[in-house]
Amino acid sequence: MREPNRITTVKGKPLVLAGPEIRVGQKAPDFRLLATDLSEVRLSHGRGRVRLLSVVESLDTTVCDLQTRRFEAEASRFKDVVIYAISMDLPFAQARYCGLHSITGLKTLSDHRDASFGRAYGVLIEELRLLSRAVFIIDRDDTVRYVEYVPEVTQHPDYEKALEVLKGIGAS
Repeated sequence: MREPNRITTVKGKPLVLAGPEIRVGQKAPDFRLLATDLSEVRLSHGRGRVRLLSVVESLDTTVCDLQTRRFEAEASRFKDVVIYAISMDLPFAQARYCGLHSITGLKTLSDHRDASFGRAYGVLIEELRLLSRAVFIIDRDDTVRYVEYVPEVTQHPDYEKALEVLKGIGAS
């Protein structure tokens, strides 16, 4: 049985999301993303630590920039958490962004190569080849503990709720 199309909006325009909807309690799908040094990063690289996946369209847009800076500011509060900012931006653009904004507490990762993360986590906007705004929290055992698909890409996620989940699962 085929899953029904899931929709996000960009400035009110509906667009279809590719991939399954991730749910709390399921095992997190693996991913293969590129770091700014072009090395491959997989879900398993963070095993044993809590991972917060902050998904944005592009680091060079206002809300995505603010979302990334907000999680960067929170990163120092959680020593046992790896925070990834994931977008379709090229790794070189991500490195430039991190240098320009002194981003050191989180890691930017690129899905530009084959959109495997976008498809696996149900955030790929195929028409735009961009990722829809979302936040996922994965525990030390690779179980999904928090999911937020932001319905309108130009809106912010619920930062406070995500941070409460981190505290609640013993992330320190």
